[in-house]
Order: sequence, then C-alpha cells, then structure tokens
Amino acid sequence: MMRQKRSSDTIHVFNLMVLCFIALFSSSVLGQGKIRRFKWEVKYEFKSPDCFEKLVITVNGKFPGPTIKAQQGDTIVVELKNSFMTENAAVHWHGIRQIGTPWFDGVEGVTQCPILPGEVFTYQFVVDRPGTYMYHSHYGMQRESGLIGMIQVSPPVTEPEPFTYDYDRNVLLTDWYHKSMSEKATGLASIPFKWVGEPQSLLIQGRGRFNCSNYLTTPPSLVSGVCNASNTDCSRFVLTVIPGKTYRLRIGSLTALSALSFQIEGHNLTVVEADGNYVEPFTVKNLFLYSGETYSVLLKADQNPRRNYWITTSIVSRPATTPPAIAVLNYYSNHPRRRPPTLESSNLLPKWNDTRSRLAQSLAIKARRGFIHAPPENSDKVIVLLNTQNEVNGYRRWSVNNVSYHHPKTPYLIALKQNLTNAFDWRFTPPENYDSRNYDIFAKPINANATTSDGIYRLRFNSTVDVILQNANTMNANNSETHPWHLHGHDFWVLGYGEGKFNESQDPKRYNRVDPIMKNTVAVQPFGWTALRFRADNPGVWSFHCHIESHFFMGMGVVFESGIDKVSNLPSSIMGCGQTKR
Repeated sequence: MMRQKRSSDTIHVFNLMVLCFIALFSSSVLGQGKIRRFKWEVKYEFKSPDCFEKLVITVNGKFPGPTIKAQQGDTIVVELKNSFMTENAAVHWHGIRQIGTPWFDGVEGVTQCPILPGEVFTYQFVVDRPGTYMYHSHYGMQRESGLIGMIQVSPPVTEPEPFTYDYDRNVLLTDWYHKSMSEKATGLASIPFKWVGEPQSLLIQGRGRFNCSNYLTTPPSLVSGVCNASNTDCSRFVLTVIPGKTYRLRIGSLTALSALSFQIEGHNLTVVEADGNYVEPFTVKNLFLYSGETYSVLLKADQNPRRNYWITTSIVSRPATTPPAIAVLNYYSNHPRRRPPTLESSNLLPKWNDTRSRLAQSLAIKARRGFIHAPPENSDKVIVLLNTQNEVNGYRRWSVNNVSYHHPKTPYLIALKQNLTNAFDWRFTPPENYDSRNYDIFAKPINANATTSDGIYRLRFNSTVDVILQNANTMNANNSETHPWHLHGHDFWVLGYGEGKFNESQDPKRYNRVDPIMKNTVAVQPFGWTALRFRADNPGVWSFHCHIESHFFMGMGVVFESGIDKVSNLPSSIMGCGQTKR
C-alpha cells in the first residue's frame, strides 16, 4: 500500500517537535527527580562463586555488583574507576534508553572509547520509566568475568503499579566458566577454532556449587585455581519468606551462553513484568529466560511453612552437561540452612530440547490491559536478518546476511557526529535481506564463506522499522541454536514468532497488532523466526546484537543510526581512541 509522503517542511517541523518533546521531557524529569550518586571501583579479585577459585570482577568488592535503586525521573551518576591492571572497561546500562544521552550507553566502539586502566569515567543518565533493568560490562567478553548487577526503578507514588506485593527481591542468574575471558576469546579467534565449551556451573545471585571431585584426577599443575566445597563464597543462596506474604521477584539473566529455566519447588510464579513493561498476568511452573531478559514474578508464600523448598535453574535449548544451580526458599522461622525434605532433583526440570514449551511462553507474553501501547499499523522499512555460522579466511564466525560484524577503532557516534568519513566504511550498507527463495535454512551452508564489515544501517529519523530474525542451520548438520537479540536505545513490539522459514506474504497477516508486549531483548528459536517493530525515534547510534558473549564476539550483530544530526555536542570524556586522539 502506497504511503502519502509528507513535504520536507512538514518533516522538519515534526522533527523539531520531537526534539522539543525530548528536551522538555528530560528537563522536567531532571527537575522532578533526585540525583543519586554512586562511586564504584571495578577490579579483579580472587573469589570462589562456585567453590572454584579464580579471578572475578567485583564492583566495590561485591559480586554481583551493588543494586541501583531509583525512582522514575531520577538522575543516576556513577563515577567508575577502572582498577584493572591491564584491561580496559565500559559499562552498559541494559534496558535504559539513554534518551538525550546516547554517549553514556556504555558500548565500546559504538558510543564511547574504552576506559583505560587507572582512569575514572563518569556516567550520567536519567531513568525515565519504572521497571527491572541490569548493568554489565560491554568490553570484549568481559561480562562473563563478573561485572554485572541489577537496576530497580520504582514508579512515582502517584502512579501505583497494577499489582501488589509485600516485599521486593532480586534474583540474578548467570552461567560460569573456570577459564579466563582471554583464554576463551583467543580460542574463538584461532585457527583451528577452539569453542568455549559448556559452562562449568550455573549461579543464582552469584552462588553455585561445582563438584570439586571432578578435579581429583587432574594434576595440580594443570588446575589454575583451588576448589574448596567449604568456601563460604559458594554457600547456597537463601531466599527467606514470611508465610502468607507475597514477594515480587525481579529475575534477570546475564548468562554468557545459556538459556535457562527457573523454578521453585511446589510454587507457582505469576509473570507481571518483562523488560520494564507490564504483562497481562499469567502463571507458570517454569520460567524460561534468555540472556539479557528480565522478568518480575509474584511468589505467594502459601505452602507448608514447616519446611524449606528447593529453588533451581537449569539449562535449556542446549544438550548441556552443566548441572542445575540449587538455592533454598526458606520459610521463616525455619533455619535458613535446613535442607528441604525432598531430593534436589525432585524439582521437575523441563526437557532441554522442548522448544514448543518455550515458544508457548513467548506467545503468552502480552501487554497488560490499561498499559497497551499499540504499534504503528505499518512499517516504513523491513529488514530480514538471517543468522548463520560461517568462515572468513579460515576463521569461524557468526554472520548476519552473510556479513560478520566487527567494531571500528573509532566509535561510530563520534565518527558520525564529527564527520570522520574514513573512520569506518561509510559507503557499505549491510544487506537488508537474503536470498530467501533459494536458501535452505535446514541445511549446512553450501558456501560457508562470509565477509566482514563495520558498515551500519542508516535509518530515517522517526521511521518505523520491522526486523525479522531468521534462524538457520549452523555448520554442524541438523543443528540450529537459540539466539537472544538485544536492542540498545529502544524498546520494540514483539509482533510474532514462527517455526521454519518466514513467509513475507503470509506471516505478517498473523502479527499481533492488538496487545503485543514491548521488550528490549527477544529470542529467536532454532530453525524459527521472530518479528519485531520499533520506531527509530531516539537520536544516536545503537547496537543490536546477539546477547550470547561468544556469538557477538564472533560477529553476530548490527548497528543502527538515526537522527545523528539531532545529537547534542559530545562530551570529551568519551574520546581518546582511534581518530579521536587527534
């Protein structure tokens, strides 16, 4: 259907109105909210989160880092000191849209130069809406070493949430490797290719238990750390509840590789929020989470109060050898260390390859009535992104439409704003589609060769964009992996999911345009597709990538730019690398 074009004058006036709204919104928010200041030092320390001692990144000595608690409209100021001996740093505020402050999104190579060892860098931004968010390192594969934490934003007292609870608790889930980030990254970038393998452990709120007897047959000289099951670092996480009370559990996943299922023995979980957006409530036994997602669930402490119960998280979507992580739901006034009377394995875990159940949960997540923000009826652009595994000059890579992404040395935001035309390949626009008619998503690529590029998508400001994530077979026969994709600077409407190859003429007819949930992270299932829609209404340069650390490191991502001319003057603190040295 043909769209009626606005005149250039009308577009100019409209864009000015949008910018005025952003400026007024930011100033009103800054005027109303509090300024919350944090002084952080990040460094490596020897810790044993799963009983195996290794170097862990701490924030002010803590792993996970301290929770940021704020109210909608507050300004967060984080003075971050990089006390790493030899590594740079950058911190991303996951789910915070950075309206008016794109330079503080915290992505090295996209929005800022890295923070050098010994330097102090100050992030300052407004938390513009309530919800559950996270923060984590966005430098190389550093996130999986421990620089992670959660952000809680409450609504104004005049705007109560559409559900009630007595207490508010965080539960951050991660997977855990014993090898260092550098060792894994080196293997991924080597010929022959060395895969990172499955994680040794899963952690609930930074605590897990590796079976130390696995190292009894390993020569001490080959073990880089000490495994001690009695170390207090790896004592089980205990969540204490008062009988009859209702708890809001803010559950987030910052895994490096794994998709997870979370469950509490004998209890139902009512889902009420996803990625900062209210959900039409529904109840689950198993909550599926993908890396980068957050959920709020309501837990009613309504079971037998004379005993404790198991909390477990387990890997799904991969035939993993990693055992589940175990924690304890402690009913007051039982002793917190009192073991539940049932076996740890009694908490029924879903099958790792039950894709249909995971897809069913995704389809059940809809916007809550009274909080529905309907998407635009049509889009201005459709971009179909085929996720494939390839090789470039003998190196194993992940690619999107046969192009494997890599960061430039000069961050895009600076290069575009300062018109540094040779800082990256301005002339190359990544493909917006693939040969869907002839490409067989169920077979290994006939031609496994791909190219690399640092080219980006330039989107018209305030245009509506559809993105179709299409999954396909990897370079191993009969294999397709789950990919959680995260968009910086925006939320998007999740319009639909499907199995097999996306049909551009038929599948859009099945889109949910009535009450689709808005999220910042969404999964595409093996051999399936996911459709999303967003407005390019936040001036800046924004990363969109698979949230699996190794996949993004190997090239599974793209970058969107829109409204760069509307971005304010850049702070000098984000410069100092690439061509910005001049």
